[in-house]
Amino acid sequence: TIEVWGDGLQTRSFLYIDECIEATRRLMESDCVEPLNIGSEEMVTINQLAQIAITLSNKHIKIHNIQGDEFFKKYGFSCPVGVRGRNSDNSRYQKEVGWVVGDTLQRGMTKTFEWINAQVSAE
Repeated sequence: TIEVWGDGLQTRSFLYIDECIEATRRLMESDCVEPLNIGSEEMVTINQLAQIAITLSNKHIKIHNIQGDEFFKKYGFSCPVGVRGRNSDNSRYQKEVGWVVGDTLQRGMTKTFEWINAQVSAE
Protein backbone atom coordinates (compact mmCIF):
# COMPACT_ATOMS: atom_id res chain seq x y z
CA THR A 1 0.00 0.00 0.00
CA ILE A 2 0.93 3.64 -0.36
CA GLU A 3 -0.04 5.80 2.58
CA VAL A 4 -1.67 9.15 1.84
CA TRP A 5 -2.18 11.44 4.80
CA GLY A 6 -5.75 12.72 5.09
CA ASP A 7 -8.57 11.89 2.72
CA GLY A 8 -6.40 12.49 -0.37
CA LEU A 9 -8.97 14.85 -1.88
CA GLN A 10 -6.85 17.96 -1.38
CA THR A 11 -5.84 19.36 -4.79
CA ARG A 12 -2.53 20.66 -6.08
CA SER A 13 -0.90 21.42 -9.41
CA PHE A 14 2.50 20.04 -10.31
CA LEU A 15 4.91 21.13 -13.02
CA TYR A 16 7.44 18.89 -14.73
CA ILE A 17 10.96 20.28 -14.34
CA ASP A 18 11.59 20.58 -18.11
CA GLU A 19 8.46 22.75 -18.40
CA CYS A 20 9.63 24.90 -15.47
CA ILE A 21 13.06 25.41 -17.05
CA GLU A 22 11.50 26.30 -20.41
CA ALA A 23 9.10 28.77 -18.80
CA THR A 24 11.93 30.36 -16.80
CA ARG A 25 14.14 30.62 -19.90
CA ARG A 26 11.34 32.25 -21.89
CA LEU A 27 10.62 34.68 -19.06
CA MET A 28 14.29 35.69 -18.80
CA GLU A 29 14.41 36.27 -22.58
CA SER A 30 11.23 38.37 -22.54
CA ASP A 31 10.85 42.09 -21.86
CA CYS A 32 8.77 41.39 -18.75
CA VAL A 33 10.26 42.71 -15.51
CA GLU A 34 7.32 41.92 -13.20
CA PRO A 35 7.12 38.74 -11.12
CA LEU A 36 4.89 36.12 -12.74
CA ASN A 37 3.56 32.73 -11.70
CA ILE A 38 5.08 29.75 -13.46
CA GLY A 39 3.12 26.58 -12.98
CA SER A 40 0.58 24.19 -14.31
CA GLU A 41 -3.12 24.87 -14.16
CA GLU A 42 -3.86 21.13 -14.24
CA MET A 43 -5.17 20.26 -10.79
CA VAL A 44 -5.21 16.75 -9.37
CA THR A 45 -6.10 15.31 -6.01
CA ILE A 46 -3.32 13.73 -4.02
CA ASN A 47 -5.10 10.40 -4.49
CA GLN A 48 -5.02 10.94 -8.29
CA LEU A 49 -1.30 11.75 -8.08
CA ALA A 50 -0.69 8.54 -6.14
CA GLN A 51 -2.78 6.56 -8.64
CA ILE A 52 -0.73 7.90 -11.58
CA ALA A 53 2.46 6.78 -9.82
CA ILE A 54 0.93 3.37 -9.09
CA THR A 55 -0.17 2.93 -12.71
CA LEU A 56 3.25 3.94 -14.06
CA SER A 57 5.00 1.56 -11.66
CA ASN A 58 3.05 -1.40 -13.04
CA LYS A 59 2.61 -2.64 -9.49
CA HIS A 60 -0.51 -3.72 -7.67
CA ILE A 61 -0.54 -1.13 -4.90
CA LYS A 62 -3.55 0.21 -3.05
CA ILE A 63 -3.92 3.73 -1.65
CA HIS A 64 -4.49 3.85 2.09
CA ASN A 65 -5.78 7.19 3.35
CA ILE A 66 -4.79 7.58 6.97
CA GLN A 67 -6.32 10.19 9.24
CA GLY A 68 -8.11 10.69 12.54
CA ASP A 69 -7.54 8.19 15.36
CA GLU A 70 -5.64 5.78 13.11
CA PHE A 71 -3.15 8.49 12.22
CA PHE A 72 -2.76 9.64 15.83
CA LYS A 73 -2.18 6.10 17.08
CA LYS A 74 0.52 5.53 14.47
CA TYR A 75 2.37 8.87 14.63
CA GLY A 76 1.46 10.36 18.01
CA PHE A 77 0.13 13.63 16.61
CA SER A 78 -2.88 14.77 14.63
CA CYS A 79 -2.83 14.45 10.87
CA PRO A 80 -1.66 17.78 9.39
CA VAL A 81 -4.33 19.67 7.50
CA GLY A 82 -3.12 22.01 4.79
CA VAL A 83 -5.13 24.12 2.42
CA ARG A 84 -7.77 22.14 0.58
CA GLY A 85 -6.65 23.29 -2.84
CA ARG A 86 -3.82 25.22 -4.41
CA ASN A 87 -3.29 26.06 -8.06
CA SER A 88 -1.24 28.39 -10.22
CA ASP A 89 -2.91 31.17 -12.21
CA ASN A 90 -0.69 31.62 -15.26
CA SER A 91 -2.83 34.10 -17.19
CA ARG A 92 -0.36 36.99 -16.74
CA TYR A 93 2.53 34.76 -17.81
CA GLN A 94 0.67 33.73 -20.96
CA LYS A 95 -0.21 37.38 -21.72
CA GLU A 96 3.31 38.72 -21.09
CA VAL A 97 5.42 35.87 -22.46
CA GLY A 98 2.97 34.13 -24.80
CA TRP A 99 3.65 30.56 -23.73
CA VAL A 100 1.73 27.86 -21.87
CA VAL A 101 2.74 24.56 -20.33
CA GLY A 102 2.68 21.85 -22.99
CA ASP A 103 3.03 18.60 -21.03
CA THR A 104 0.42 17.09 -18.76
CA LEU A 105 1.26 15.76 -15.32
CA GLN A 106 0.81 12.23 -16.68
CA ARG A 107 3.40 12.86 -19.43
CA GLY A 108 5.87 14.46 -17.02
CA MET A 109 5.57 11.56 -14.60
CA THR A 110 5.92 9.10 -17.50
CA LYS A 111 9.20 10.79 -18.51
CA THR A 112 10.39 10.56 -14.91
CA PHE A 113 9.54 6.84 -14.65
CA GLU A 114 11.25 6.20 -18.00
CA TRP A 115 14.39 7.96 -16.76
CA ILE A 116 14.37 6.00 -13.48
CA ASN A 117 13.91 2.70 -15.31
CA ALA A 118 16.81 3.56 -17.65
CA GLN A 119 19.04 4.26 -14.64
CA VAL A 120 18.08 1.00 -12.96
CA SER A 121 18.67 -0.94 -16.21
CA ALA A 122 22.12 0.64 -16.59
CA GLU A 123 23.24 -0.62 -13.17
